[in-house]
Amino acid sequence: MNGVHRSPNRFFDGRIEKRFPTSVPVYLASLEEPRAGERTLTENVSPHGARVFSQRSWRSGEESLITILTGEFPQVGRVIYCTPAGDRFGVGVEFPDRTVKWDSA
Repeated sequence: MNGVHRSPNRFFDGRIEKRFPTSVPVYLASLEEPRAGERTLTENVSPHGARVFSQRSWRSGEESLITILTGEFPQVGRVIYCTPAGDRFGVGVEFPDRTVKWDSA
């Protein structure tokens, strides 16, 4: 069913965790080329994921490295989607192996 389930009163998109609209400064890089990264911002976050803005297009499944610029250790994530967002891209990243503490930002 493509992750979308119909209930009598609403649609369920497969998300379990609530997203929080939070702008957090991060360093975003490809795991393959960590020195070719960029400073950017999140649009929203959850304990196991984030939507970040990027100057480049990312492939679904590509591994990313995200570092919160206020001191959190780098997090390896997996790109879930990448969509155009004006003159940049909105990138959905999942952190399946650990919880990210965005409140420390």
